[in-house]
Amino acid sequence: MSDLWDAQAERFDDEPDHGLRDPTTRDAWRRLLRTHLPDPPARVADLGCGTGTLSALLADEGYAVDGVDFAPEMVRRARAKAGDRARFVVGDAARPPLPPGAYDVVLSRHVLWALDAPAALQRWVGLLRDGGRLLLVEGRWHTGAGLSAAQTEALLRAQGREPTTYPLTEDVYWGGPIRDERYLSVA
Repeated sequence: MSDLWDAQAERFDDEPDHGLRDPTTRDAWRRLLRTHLPDPPARVADLGCGTGTLSALLADEGYAVDGVDFAPEMVRRARAKAGDRARFVVGDAARPPLPPGAYDVVLSRHVLWALDAPAALQRWVGLLRDGGRLLLVEGRWHTGAGLSAAQTEALLRAQGREPTTYPLTEDVYWGGPIRDERYLSVA
């Protein structure tokens, strides 16, 4: 499976919400995340980080970021993008090779739906310090894939977390109109 994502790495950032190349889109994501993150230099685990766009964005804001992705080419590109401002490791986002209880935030964007969600969430909660929070950007896509907000909320409640969910329907996040459910759950 990592071969598939390695092959996608070259064009991954072409999507407006992946590469955040448009300054307006980039700023919208920066403002969204900053609204729900503790102040820097909080420690963030970016799981399924892809090419490291969000990791680099948060590192630029002063956060200590560790990114994990199981595709070596994605991690190579993330390291090139962020330089020494963030740390990246090749690993499975469902079983992140990170120290337990070390993070203020676990961030994941469009990853949970593709995993054994209950098991992954249990591990992710274990990465958090007392008072830490999960920020999960997920969706239920027009193709039928993904997780609805209600499904994600139920999964979080099963882990003893009380989520607040924010619909992300504005074009600015995605580079244009969307036809599916996209949201941020904070727990």
